[in-house]
Amino acid sequence: MRIHAYRALRPREDIVGQVASPPYDTLDTHEAAEMAAGNPMSFLHINHSEIDLPEGTGLYDQAVYDKALENFRKFRDEGWLVSEDRPLMYLYAQTMGEHHQTGLVCCAHIDDYIQNRIKKHEFTRKDKEDDRTKHTATLNANIGPVFLAYRGVPEIRAALAASKQKDPVYDFVDELKVRHQVWTVENTDEIIQLFAEKVPISYIADGHHRSASAVRVGSERREANPNHTGNEEYNWFLAVLFAAEDLQILPYNRVVQDLNGMTPEDFLLKIRALFTVEETTVTRPSNPRDIRMYLGGTWYALTWPAFESSNPVELLDVSKLQNTVLDPLLGIGDPRTSERIKFIGGIRGPEELVKLVDSGEFEVAFSMYPTTVDQLMAIADADQIMPPKSTWFEPKLRTGLLTHELS
Repeated sequence: MRIHAYRALRPREDIVGQVASPPYDTLDTHEAAEMAAGNPMSFLHINHSEIDLPEGTGLYDQAVYDKALENFRKFRDEGWLVSEDRPLMYLYAQTMGEHHQTGLVCCAHIDDYIQNRIKKHEFTRKDKEDDRTKHTATLNANIGPVFLAYRGVPEIRAALAASKQKDPVYDFVDELKVRHQVWTVENTDEIIQLFAEKVPISYIADGHHRSASAVRVGSERREANPNHTGNEEYNWFLAVLFAAEDLQILPYNRVVQDLNGMTPEDFLLKIRALFTVEETTVTRPSNPRDIRMYLGGTWYALTWPAFESSNPVELLDVSKLQNTVLDPLLGIGDPRTSERIKFIGGIRGPEELVKLVDSGEFEVAFSMYPTTVDQLMAIADADQIMPPKSTWFEPKLRTGLLTHELS
């Protein structure tokens, strides 16, 4: 795998906690506006720039991209973002409760993506990919990193460990009580060589739209540059590489607005024909092949026996739910486009599912057992695609922390 040091554009150390923000796709406009209120240094003014425009402005309106660029320039003019004086890589550690993970911040090469050495497991939505492509091209920068996983290598772990022996350049705690620490990496030549020799492939854990849009921008600039050499910065995109065994996946739960014309009693009867069903007070599955369903104020455990398949996608709990319940019973054939289903990140817990169903806005909820990293890699290795919203990685990488400029 090809990786690359770069001159980061990053917040001043004294204001980093005020600048770095959650990823754009974890907040809607209202949530972004609330979080950024009273904080002109929040990167949400760049990543969700519609919050600084009149209410009702379309998310894909040209004014949104123009405002993002205006705000980006302001952050530099005000000195809130400063350029590193030399190309570097970084260690980025996150601690959430008892979980700790450390990744390498660097640039990955768009050719590794194009040639499938960076493997995907999800389809992208055209509207979201177009949006991130235009946003990236307008800013001339990757502001949100792609979250990549690789099978761990002891030599790489040892080579990276030395960077933690000094003081971090950043150390702050975010609004979710996640601690973020960043160190510079000095032995970049050694790290580049180790990844070239020991890591033939990596996997997109989170950031399919960010990576696809970065590759589109780089490819478009290649075509538009008659003097293209392959050494230009637009050939690279911002990434954080984690050893797969260090990662944590939370469930990605589902709520559905209606029962497709059925009464709760009729729906439950059809569910009983498909699964072993028991009422329960335990709202989180503790094993694979176990889905918890909330319907009519009652939790149910839906289980089924183990089975074998040559297709690793079919072994996922989310596939079982989609293929036996969401599509044939509830009429949700494509959950990426259906407006009757909503996906709830596991960090919000089953309590959020109860709240949504009890509000009357939704009829039924499904609490899932998380997909594993091994399942993700097996599916990507088989060049298969997971059902939408199969994984929810936590903690999330902050945006605006170590921006990569494309020229």
